[in-house]
Amino acid sequence: MLDFEYHAPTHVVFGKNAVEKVGTLVKEQGCKKVLIHYGGGSAKRSGLLDRVAQSLEAAGVAYIQLGGVVPNPRLGLVKEGIALCQKEGVDFILAVGGGSVIDSSKAIGYGLTNEGDVWDYYAKKKVPTACAPVGAVLTIAAAGSEMSNSSVITNEDGWLKRGLSSEYSRCKFAIMDPTLTYTLPAYQTASGAADIMMHTMERYFTAVDVPMNLTDNLAEGLIRSVMKDVTAALRNPEDYEARAGLMWASSLSHNGLTGCGTDGGDWASHQLEHELGGKYDVAHGAGLCAVWSSWARTVMPANPARFAKFAVNVMGVEPGADDTETANRGIDAMEAFFQSIGMPTRINQMGITLSEEDMRELAHKCSFMNTRKIGKFVPLDREAIYEVYKLASK
Repeated sequence: MLDFEYHAPTHVVFGKNAVEKVGTLVKEQGCKKVLIHYGGGSAKRSGLLDRVAQSLEAAGVAYIQLGGVVPNPRLGLVKEGIALCQKEGVDFILAVGGGSVIDSSKAIGYGLTNEGDVWDYYAKKKVPTACAPVGAVLTIAAAGSEMSNSSVITNEDGWLKRGLSSEYSRCKFAIMDPTLTYTLPAYQTASGAADIMMHTMERYFTAVDVPMNLTDNLAEGLIRSVMKDVTAALRNPEDYEARAGLMWASSLSHNGLTGCGTDGGDWASHQLEHELGGKYDVAHGAGLCAVWSSWARTVMPANPARFAKFAVNVMGVEPGADDTETANRGIDAMEAFFQSIGMPTRINQMGITLSEEDMRELAHKCSFMNTRKIGKFVPLDREAIYEVYKLASK
């Protein structure tokens, strides 16, 4: 294993009715005023916002609210939130929702504590030195933002989707009640599960070929568990054990645990999806499924043994005549699984028809205007990125 540092400081409160503890948890932070940040109408209709507000009131914590977060959260709302918090003297941000809400909350936190335009930090022009404290009431098992150090925001000017990772943004606490996910539409459940799997798969396909059996075993077991649990949750949306497994896997897949001792993983699939999500507003997990197998087939020849191990240990395929044949069987099996839960495996299956010009534009943006390569397993330049988009569009 490579040397590593592991830091996962988020206080997790997991279980039924865990939301009742939110007032106490916020009060422990010593804040004066809270912004309750949330998405659409479901948080209101379900009564969750009322439960959160009642718990805060019982703890004597003042609060204001700001809704409107959408999938692929927008910079415009982030800036609105920053201005509101400055006006109201907010010093703690409570995200009530999934990864998009948590990411938007983190961005507001950056904007409150760092000088200048918050987008400069996502555009890699500046490095943040702080983040206002953030807590989360999780309603979707997917992004893992509740325990990760990352957030992703979409800038409406150019529809650029960019991520920012910093230890400052780790949530102070995360409340996880699996019952809050019972009413999620099947597509969101499946897309979320795909996102969980991909967070671990990105770390699994490391460019450094070193022994790391324990980390591999953790990663392989997590992916197999998610595959089992999402299938059960789609069959019975109120299967508590399946929902609980997905919710905990969401956190474990993106808090760094499955990457300990590696080089941090590849992450090219995420970069490819970010451009699709920014321009076409697709669900993140679905977009990842649409590009993953095309990425995999492009880079697999560089280390077929790694993909063969994944094929046998995760997908349960019978080994072929050589590693390449086994690897291809594994990629085929993963495609079949994505399809079985209603996820796309090609871009056009999301209702998007890319022209030559579209693919060139996406590749140009993904390469940061031809100034970077993406991925570690096989670094991809602008032309190679274009070829992946092209393969994923067939």
